[in-house]
Amino acid sequence: MSAATLQAQSLTKRFGERVALRDVSFRLESGEILAVIGPNGAGKTTLLSLLAGAASPSSGEVIAPAGERIGWVPQHTAVYSKLSVLENLRLFARLERVGDPDGAVALMLEQTGLRERAGEQLGRLSGGNRQRVNIAIGLLAQPAVALLDEPSASLDPRQRERLWRFIAARAQAGTSIVFTTHDIAEAERYAARVLVLADGELLFSGSPADLRRHGSGDIESAFVNFLRDRGH
Repeated sequence: MSAATLQAQSLTKRFGERVALRDVSFRLESGEILAVIGPNGAGKTTLLSLLAGAASPSSGEVIAPAGERIGWVPQHTAVYSKLSVLENLRLFARLERVGDPDGAVALMLEQTGLRERAGEQLGRLSGGNRQRVNIAIGLLAQPAVALLDEPSASLDPRQRERLWRFIAARAQAGTSIVFTTHDIAEAERYAARVLVLADGELLFSGSPADLRRHGSGDIESAFVNFLRDRGH
């Protein structure tokens, strides 16, 4: 087994009387691509925010190796619409205290296919291109772990394919990836392992093939059957 880059131990998050996440534990291996799936309100975004340190758990803990960076790409990153793509990346490279900001920005522009858009004002870009900027910002510091909240939601099929080529390359280089998605087929295609959340509980952790065994059709049908069999 490869070294864990991140571990969640009994993570619980409460908002008043509501329990958004309940006693969730798992470990993430180096270079692993992990999908988190579940119905709306399952706790997927809450889980990622806890892993990123953007929110604090009510109980439990997140364990990461000392000195390792975690990249966090929420659905709506606080970018600056009146600045250009290049200006946004340079700004966030400084905020992240990247050792070689110019080099990191140039690399992200190349790897995300944004080099030709570098001088364009962010607010004038399509939703798909803005999402690519979000992802570039989250990966500027070459983090050991990248947390992506529905990264392909606003992308067209060609942009989606380019995005996943990029993510797969980062994973092959050793970056661990955790992403949420409502597209169960996308989870099957790109993730080595899936976590199924429902009502804040972790119901399943295993390969897409293991999840598919819960139905006789495609993986989406198996996912629906799995939830129904467990009363969700």
